[in-house]
Amino acid sequence: MPEEVAAVRRTGIGQLSLKGRALRYLATREHSRAELERKLASFEEEPGQLARVLDELHAKGFICEQRVVESVVNRRQARLGTARIKHELQSRGLGTEAVNGAVDALKATELQRAREVWRKKFGQPPQDATERGKQMRFLASRGFGVEVLRRVVAGSDEEDCL
Repeated sequence: MPEEVAAVRRTGIGQLSLKGRALRYLATREHSRAELERKLASFEEEPGQLARVLDELHAKGFICEQRVVESVVNRRQARLGTARIKHELQSRGLGTEAVNGAVDALKATELQRAREVWRKKFGQPPQDATERGKQMRFLASRGFGVEVLRRVVAGSDEEDCL
């Protein structure tokens, strides 16, 4: 029996189908259609095969743009600002409407999220201009907006959001 398995592996008969590869990717995390197209394009054996497989998976509910947006936002919002999350959503090939909806929701909580990230990293107001710059660069690198990071580093206690 092990000889048969080795023969199958050598001949390539036992390789995963395009649908199997797509399902393997979807089993690890949510993927957008554009991501799957990019990852699976090199395995397409005949023109249109990949599109048919992805259409079938979409029809069965395995590919869902809204779930991808929710997944990214839930994983990233505690550490990243709106700009970084927006960039990640766009890089996954998601539609403009879905990205804009997520961005609008994130902007409502950006000041609060930035304060929490700042508190975990620094916890106290900057003592001098060098420290202030360091704290602002840190928050900016995480994708928080300029006005938000100014308010956080300055220690503004206003709870209203931008």
